[in-house]
Amino acid sequence: MKKIMGFSIFVLLSAVSYGIVQSLISAGMLNQFYSNTLIFIAINVILAASLHLVIGITGQFSIGHAGFLAVGAYISAIFTMKLHLPFVPALAAGGIVAALAGLLVGIPSLRLKGDYLAIATLGFAEIIRVVFLNIDYVGGAAGMQVSHFTSWSYAFVSLFVTLLVIMNFTNSTHGRACIAIRENEIAADAMGINTTYYKVVAFAIGSFFAGIAGGLYAHNFYIIQPSNFGFLKSFDILIFVVLGGLGSLSGAVFAAILMTIVSTFLQGYPETRMIIYSVVLVIVMLYRPQGLMGTKEITAYLGKWTGAKGEDAYGK
Repeated sequence: MKKIMGFSIFVLLSAVSYGIVQSLISAGMLNQFYSNTLIFIAINVILAASLHLVIGITGQFSIGHAGFLAVGAYISAIFTMKLHLPFVPALAAGGIVAALAGLLVGIPSLRLKGDYLAIATLGFAEIIRVVFLNIDYVGGAAGMQVSHFTSWSYAFVSLFVTLLVIMNFTNSTHGRACIAIRENEIAADAMGINTTYYKVVAFAIGSFFAGIAGGLYAHNFYIIQPSNFGFLKSFDILIFVVLGGLGSLSGAVFAAILMTIVSTFLQGYPETRMIIYSVVLVIVMLYRPQGLMGTKEITAYLGKWTGAKGEDAYGK
């Protein structure tokens, strides 16, 4: 009953949020700048949620997420601009190819742990960037022009599906197995959990949604270049997850929203933008070293305010 009520509240709040924003856009009360900012926030939240599944839930330290973003961006752009297919199938194709890339990388590299896995995933992201850099079919270093198809509706529906899938996966038997792997992989293996299988599944699902975010990204900025998907982009996504609190989906979402707003509104101050951005990170890490939400989900805090018993990311 509690889960059904929580799901109903999530769907209701999502529908109200979408309706309000869509009404403001239709009425002309939100100009192009604010519409693009909302779409960019949705893309970054999808990226943060997808990496949260890999790092926060399964405990696999990956810093090559920009590689899957690049795969989704270029594949969806090829489908729309070269093959002239509709946007939605192109978006799905970007996600599927990114998931296949996740399987290709995950099966051999997820046998590694800690720093070694981080280096392997970073190497994969750089390989992807260099491959696109040297393919003339997608524009090489000059980049590829892409028509603007991403709208608030597409971004919101993609975000809604991403959060819904990841929340349900986390609360399922498979998600509990992933959490067990993160807490103690040796103990999980001794209890009969197929650790390699669950790590690869989580990695592939995270890669799929990163590919979806890539498709939205490509069709929102008119042009994509390999330089957009360097290791700094991977660290941006990693910051969302760490800043929000490892293991907290709500934290990753809040951090992605906060840092996207800070970064967007500091674009007018290019000389001091990165300094202020870094100061914000340092202050938060000094006073909240466990991240904005720690390991708690928003429902745990709501439970304290309403007197009802809340749950954190681990069901405690």
